[in-house]
Amino acid sequence: MSDEQLHVVFGAGQVGGALVAHLAGLGVPVRVVSRHRPVELPDGVDWRAVDATDPAAAAAVASGAAVIYQCLNAPYTKWPQQFPPLQHALLAAAERNKALLVSFENVYGYGPTGGRPMTEDLPLAATTVKGRTRAAMTADLLEAASTGRVRIAIGRAADFFGAGVTDSTLGARVFAKAVAGKDVDFLGDPSLRHTYSYVPDIAAGLATLGLDPRAIGQVWHLPGPETRTTRDVLDLLAAEVGHPVAIRSIPKLVLRGLGLVSPLMHGLAEMAYQFDEPFVLDTTKFQATFATRTTSLENAVADTTAWYRHKEGNP
Repeated sequence: MSDEQLHVVFGAGQVGGALVAHLAGLGVPVRVVSRHRPVELPDGVDWRAVDATDPAAAAAVASGAAVIYQCLNAPYTKWPQQFPPLQHALLAAAERNKALLVSFENVYGYGPTGGRPMTEDLPLAATTVKGRTRAAMTADLLEAASTGRVRIAIGRAADFFGAGVTDSTLGARVFAKAVAGKDVDFLGDPSLRHTYSYVPDIAAGLATLGLDPRAIGQVWHLPGPETRTTRDVLDLLAAEVGHPVAIRSIPKLVLRGLGLVSPLMHGLAEMAYQFDEPFVLDTTKFQATFATRTTSLENAVADTTAWYRHKEGNP
């Protein structure tokens, strides 16, 4: 495999795996780094088994990289302890290899916005533990860039869904249950506008940040399907599965009570504000700069439903 303009993707999960496939489809030399071999690996992609918590190993496996993509994640209940060290290791790897670091982020760092659309210049005013962790990690990236240590590009997306995505707001608790004819689980008010990002669009957006020099040094909101209400999404899902999709709502008081004994439920409770107000990701900046095409909400829901139907063995 040639190391000319090598792109190294750290993380082979829901987003990292899609990014690897997208880059390979563009003919870009790709190396993917993960602790376990991906189930599906495109032809010609180089896989290396490395634990990215080891900074020396992370720097060594990224040798020759022109671009490094940060698509790693930490266990949801251990973000503050485990996530920052992962980013530190990749920052060091990018600095050592003089590579562009493209970091994939969510929007936790903004905190509650009162329903105001999120733009890239919105202050990072998070009020939750995970939100403050994300904001601090972003500050570290920006400081490293401002001091000339590394070149960076940050791509942010909202709650995501798609084929292969099971652990998310629109994951198995919604699509798998709807396909099985069961009520779906949802927190908050489904009548509010809520941006959901589609994984193939996220992958295409991150690839753009790694390939187009105009992206360097900036934060970008990655475009995807048009923003509508969660109820609209569920209505589209209902049309695909052929029956109404009812919601089994978990009251916030119950969720908070569960959070007293379950770290996962506590983590979900602290981020529940995202579903109590309009949650709109403004992607105008990216679309105006790169003029990219994205997937319609109808097609994204149809493709995701088809994957879940096949996974569950339903016709």
